[in-house]
Amino acid sequence: MFQRIVRGFEITIILLALALITGYSNPSLINQIEKVRTYTRQIEFNYLTWMGNAAMVKLRSASIGAPYTFDNTSQKQIVTEYLRITQSILEKEYLLETIYADANITDKELGSITVREELATLYSRQTKLAPFAEAVIQDQVSQVLAENGLTTIGQPVPNVWYHSTALPMALIVSPRDHIEQIANISVDTNLPLDQQAALESRVDKGLNTSSLVVGIGGVGVYPTMVMRTTDLKWLLSVVAHEWTHNYLTLRPLGVLYGETPELRTMNETTASIAGDEIGALVVKRFYPELNTASRPNLSLISASNGNSQSESFAPPPFDFREEMHQTRVTADALLAEGKIEEAESYMEKRRLVFLENGYLFRKINQAYFAFNGAYASSPGGAAGEDPVGPAVRALREQSASLADFVNTIALMTSFEQLQKAVNQ
Repeated sequence: MFQRIVRGFEITIILLALALITGYSNPSLINQIEKVRTYTRQIEFNYLTWMGNAAMVKLRSASIGAPYTFDNTSQKQIVTEYLRITQSILEKEYLLETIYADANITDKELGSITVREELATLYSRQTKLAPFAEAVIQDQVSQVLAENGLTTIGQPVPNVWYHSTALPMALIVSPRDHIEQIANISVDTNLPLDQQAALESRVDKGLNTSSLVVGIGGVGVYPTMVMRTTDLKWLLSVVAHEWTHNYLTLRPLGVLYGETPELRTMNETTASIAGDEIGALVVKRFYPELNTASRPNLSLISASNGNSQSESFAPPPFDFREEMHQTRVTADALLAEGKIEEAESYMEKRRLVFLENGYLFRKINQAYFAFNGAYASSPGGAAGEDPVGPAVRALREQSASLADFVNTIALMTSFEQLQKAVNQ
């Protein structure tokens, strides 16, 4: 009986989420979005179909009691095996792409038959294992949420439901004269690079905007979408990040997600902070061995100056976050002065600097900063001098607990309320 009640409650949450996603509109943005959609209607991602299929996967998993039919050791083995299969799939998919891109292979079908057969076997195995692996991770995240007071009567609301999949890409659009996200439209997963560039060109030429097609790591629909990965730490953080979006969607801050740029940044920064903290706690409790493995510091990459005269010469490290912060600040200043062409030329020159230091960006433009600047859980970076991120971080620092932080900011409806709370 209890399980039926829980499942009924989950279906209610799904219907509520669908209503919010499909029924919500922002009067201040709708005309701009519709203008952009004239370029994207034929290639937009179908979320309703995806959510329906993912919800069925979750309900079938719940009906057999996963993950409670396995002990802790078996649960970890399931997750490990799932990640191993995912790694094999990603490797085979890349190999398949190289075969079809190789001009020397004239018969692509024949040349790729072995790889495609191997992929078919891997896909079948992954499809069977994914519901169990995801159920294990959902339960682990749920336990940590309960331990940290982010539940109702001991149960996360909504339940932690996610599904790993190949994600759609997002077309981000900003005005040219300042940095602001005026459209974020999900487009087909497999949109080729040349078609991405062509889409950006058509939108920018037709609307005099700055646009960029970007990859995303997750989407806060329900069940949430999470990118395929073999990095368990990252996966746990993103699962918690997207659950936080679901949690906020049932509260004022989430309902008003797209009302202003400030509220969007408050949402994303809150979800990033909560996701990182919850993910780290799941690792600490269930996968402590991951914290003992040494990992390189990927935020610092040594710049090559082309000087080999002295082996003892060590060039200064390239601090990605600081360099991106300076790029955003300078671009904002140029745009504020009305120097649009100069700002765009500057951002392109900076893109080449990042490229020289090992960071491949197809574009750094207003749309790039409009998208990435909202994720301000750490100082510096693409947010520039935007005061919203620091205010969210300050509220977390002065909060007694993670739950206190999330529940406080969840009720806010403006950046001014956040400022008042931080300055008390």
